[in-house]
Amino acid sequence: MASILFVEDDPAARTALELALTRQGHGVTSRATGEDGLAALRARRPEIAILDVMLPGIDGIEVCRRIRRDDLCGGGALPVILLTARGDDLDVVLGLEAGADDYVVKPVEPRVLDARIRAVLRRADHTLVDRSVYGDLVIDRTSLKVTKAGTDLRLTPTELRLLLELARRPGQALTRQHLLAEVWEHTYPGDSRLVDACVQRVRAKIEDEPAEPRLIETVRGFGYRFAAP
Repeated sequence: MASILFVEDDPAARTALELALTRQGHGVTSRATGEDGLAALRARRPEIAILDVMLPGIDGIEVCRRIRRDDLCGGGALPVILLTARGDDLDVVLGLEAGADDYVVKPVEPRVLDARIRAVLRRADHTLVDRSVYGDLVIDRTSLKVTKAGTDLRLTPTELRLLLELARRPGQALTRQHLLAEVWEHTYPGDSRLVDACVQRVRAKIEDEPAEPRLIETVRGFGYRFAAP
């Protein structure tokens, strides 16, 4: 069960989802605006944040961006799920670029949202035993820490899970569908943009030159490959 910050401006939708998630055993703190959501996050860090994209004032994408940028209450690693309007691909892309871990299309089916919450939290709890060194990049699977030149990198649970999955099979090309299933537990091919956006975020953190990646290589028309140690 998770402690959830839920930000949704529509009173009916907010009440219905808060009730449904509470019935699933989660502890829900709900707010109606992005500003109030950020204030709640500063007061107490939840285990996951669920943000409607279309919020008055500061929208959900900007809230996500500030969570990642300002590291509110350790929010740099806080899992974030966005609620987006059906067919609004631009919001999805912008949200993923802002650092969201997943998205759910409205109208939201509570059971689907609950499943996505549990999947995201499993990424945060995922542990493996091993340690790999790639130049000045060290991936410690026991402590679930990644360092570069001795500095801890702030990776979200999804970014960490993606990096671990790629690094677990060095030199092997992995399809977007494989990564989508293993990291996000999705099967719909249209969600492959989750993979591409997350790869870009991870590259920005681990590569010396993200525009010319040497660790996470693109296999055109297929997926990605992690360089051998």
